[in-house]
Amino acid sequence: MTQAELQMNANPVVAFLQKDPREFTKADIIRYIEENDIHMVNFMYPGGDGKLKTLNFVLNNRVYLDTILTCGERVDGSSLFSFIQAGSSDLYVLPRFATAFVDPFAEIPTLCLLCSYFDKDGNPLASSPEYTLRKASEAFTKVTGMEFQAMGELEYYVITEDEGMFPAIDQRGYHESAPYAKMNAFRQECMKCIAQTGGQIKYGHSEVGNFSLNGMIYEQNEIEFLPVRVEDAADQLMVAKWIIRNLAYEYGYNITFAPKITTGKAGSGLHIHMRMVKDGRNMMLDNGKLSDDARRMIAGMMELAPSITAFGNKNPMAYFRLVPHQEAPTNVCWGDRNRSVLVRVPLGWSANVDMCRLANPQTPANDFDTTQKQTVEMRSPDGSADLYQLLAGLCVACRHGFEMENALEVAEKTYVNVNIHDKENESRLAQLAQLPDSCEASADCLDAQRKVYEEHDVFSPAMIDGIIAQLKSFNDRSLRANISDKPTELQKQVELYFHCG
Repeated sequence: MTQAELQMNANPVVAFLQKDPREFTKADIIRYIEENDIHMVNFMYPGGDGKLKTLNFVLNNRVYLDTILTCGERVDGSSLFSFIQAGSSDLYVLPRFATAFVDPFAEIPTLCLLCSYFDKDGNPLASSPEYTLRKASEAFTKVTGMEFQAMGELEYYVITEDEGMFPAIDQRGYHESAPYAKMNAFRQECMKCIAQTGGQIKYGHSEVGNFSLNGMIYEQNEIEFLPVRVEDAADQLMVAKWIIRNLAYEYGYNITFAPKITTGKAGSGLHIHMRMVKDGRNMMLDNGKLSDDARRMIAGMMELAPSITAFGNKNPMAYFRLVPHQEAPTNVCWGDRNRSVLVRVPLGWSANVDMCRLANPQTPANDFDTTQKQTVEMRSPDGSADLYQLLAGLCVACRHGFEMENALEVAEKTYVNVNIHDKENESRLAQLAQLPDSCEASADCLDAQRKVYEEHDVFSPAMIDGIIAQLKSFNDRSLRANISDKPTELQKQVELYFHCG
């Protein structure tokens, strides 16, 4: 971090210590606790259901604080993960000092730390979500020589009573301002809290989806992040979901990240943007055009797209969002600025035009490097995703593109620059592979492609087995076909998976 980034950092721990979080030591954490009158410490870690778990410690004395920061604590792994047996379930959780933040909701001053899992022998748990992602990131760098970075677009619905004031137009909420958008102030408060925990936010806005139902307003919002190391991207998304839910609880709102909550209305996705960086330089462009390395990265995602849904679409309602003629994808293809494709190359700043000066003629010319902003976007995942599994899976897929001899050929064959759902493009559509249409189908795809995920010891066989078993347990192979036109049955499913991920 630069000095300016340290001085203006929203995280009070970073601002106080004036250090890059990756340089935090145990002594730093103890000093912050002692000098800021912190009375409790929370260990937080992801469970198998994709939600953050919490272990509270009240600080008795300095010796006890040093002990828990050094040794961590035991937890019951069988209660956290379905693939861990009760007979050998003891795990350790150890705090990662770089993740420290002050709990914005606790009445008692509390410092939170995200944790890593370790097994009985003191080794990182091979099948833990966070360690799987770290292994995926390290394998990507080993194969490509580049750092894999990512960020998410976190979409969610806020639900509150409809007071009948300044009604918004149904399904026309995109970037709406108050008073037609009712939850802008709430979203801004969420963004403030997320930034204080270390989340690197790009922006926030109201989204397309809004409707009224049974006296309640359903308003869709989005908070989008900045690209960071892929490990950090997962952490900040996990904490962001925890913050949005907690703040909603304080306000008396209901929140859902569910991929689909009713028919005919916009579902909520979790689009993931990715880029590759080497020596501080974004490698996605070459002379203003998408680089061959970026195309290899895309080819890997095209190859593994069917099984990526096993990490990014984790309950049956996810597949009610992945239907034709919506902005959610159904076909394995990619394109420029085309929202009907699976992987989109969003509008970049590659025209080499000083738009800032054109908009502000009084401003001196600048040579700002806009190529750093170029990413590619995977559009199939949604709020049911296991964040660490998803980002690890995408990291594996992008690495796989560099290991495919025919990567550039695959990228060429799967590129489309038209709306593939238009009637005149039927022949092109017929050539494209389809995404799975159920959890069970996703499990089949993961089983067929599991070897790639297990290479470089990234995904453990136990984790893959656990994911397959979990997906197949939904028994939903024909669910979409059976209840799509049955609103009552569909609503039962919506309620069942309303608070997913």
